[in-house]
Amino acid sequence: MRVLWALDHALRSASKGMSSRLGVTGPQRLALRIVGREPGIAAGKLAQALHVHPSTLTGVLERLVRRKLIARKVDPADARRTVLSLTPRGEALDKIRAGTVEASVVRMLASQPRQRVAVSLEILSALVRELEEP
Repeated sequence: MRVLWALDHALRSASKGMSSRLGVTGPQRLALRIVGREPGIAAGKLAQALHVHPSTLTGVLERLVRRKLIARKVDPADARRTVLSLTPRGEALDKIRAGTVEASVVRMLASQPRQRVAVSLEILSALVRELEEP
């Protein structure tokens, strides 16, 4: 448990540091990265990708839209839905690699044998499933 709490603390600290340096938190950055990879993604699908409730995502999206990093448009296929895309400012922020949480993760994973990474992924996925059980 100590390692999990330490990881949670480290992620939160790194997120605050990113906010100071880049102007976005870790969760905001992840939302930007996913929208950058899937332009036109629906907010509901983004919430699923981030493993958060859509109401939790609303605040994150509002801040990113207000800062002109993400654009919200009516889905041409279904006027009841909105789709998301990056603005030019969002695209510029999406391209930044240094000083991000994911840069640290990529560096650490690259230093590990593939099999060790695969086993770690299996264990963490099993833990997520266990914690999500009712």
